[in-house]
Amino acid sequence: MEKLTVTKNLPREEWLKWRKMGIGGSDAGAVCGLNPYRTALEVYLDKTSDSLEISDSEAMRQGREFEDYVARRFMEATRKKVRRANFMYYDEKNPFMLADVDRMVAGENAGLECKTASPYLAERWKDGKIPLSYQIQCHHYMYVCGADAWYIAVLIYGREFKFQRIERDERIQSDLIQIEKDFWENHVLKHKMPDPDGSKLADSVLAEYFKDSREISIPLSGFDGKLARREELAEGIEKLEREKRLIEQELKLYLGEAELAENDRYRVSWKQVDSSRLDEKRLKEERPEIYEQYKKTIKSRRFTVKAA
Repeated sequence: MEKLTVTKNLPREEWLKWRKMGIGGSDAGAVCGLNPYRTALEVYLDKTSDSLEISDSEAMRQGREFEDYVARRFMEATRKKVRRANFMYYDEKNPFMLADVDRMVAGENAGLECKTASPYLAERWKDGKIPLSYQIQCHHYMYVCGADAWYIAVLIYGREFKFQRIERDERIQSDLIQIEKDFWENHVLKHKMPDPDGSKLADSVLAEYFKDSREISIPLSGFDGKLARREELAEGIEKLEREKRLIEQELKLYLGEAELAENDRYRVSWKQVDSSRLDEKRLKEERPEIYEQYKKTIKSRRFTVKAA
């Protein structure tokens, strides 16, 4: 474990610059394809672009704000002491592997990862379970910091606090090193985008990265088999959607004017909902000057597939 930079009082913009120098613990799960909220494509774009922007949702902000509280609860529950590391570390053998950890545990060769979770996601922490992406994050930190174990503590808002200890696993870390090494050397350093994973997140990343197009045509080769499979899938999806709609229509017929039907297994509702929408056609006809003033043009690329 080597020190890369001091993180205490480090401006956020400078911290973002240092993050681009390697793969951090929060990147590891996405690189391994185990993060449901982030893809390897997003990590690649983050590391190869000049932008210093990073998505920051309300949940992420609350997670940072509650980090101190989670650390205090951990100390109360375990009687252990923790301290801030105040450094970003890197592994000497694999310098692209970075670690900016929440806390180190005093008197042990271990660290602490502090998490918060919505009550709606409590099931993911039930009976000793830990989300896979967070497990990978802890194993990443263990390797970079040369630790024997890592604790993970979670505050499930309004419900409970719990923690677990994850032991060092050489097999997992060996696989993790190879995956991260391949990603860094064969994708980031070579500026070669990794393969998409079929997720909606990958759709949004590709749309943003290739948002502009040129009026050129290129030969289509090597995709006939996949396009034929796409046709089969489209037909299957259409059939399943029709079957789904039929079941929903039968339920609506059963409900009639009732808003709710329920039993021990299911709860079906069909309630009236009031919503307001702008009548663009009427606005354009009656107040064209206002329509022109407030209309917004959004550029996007339309993807279509047609048989020749």
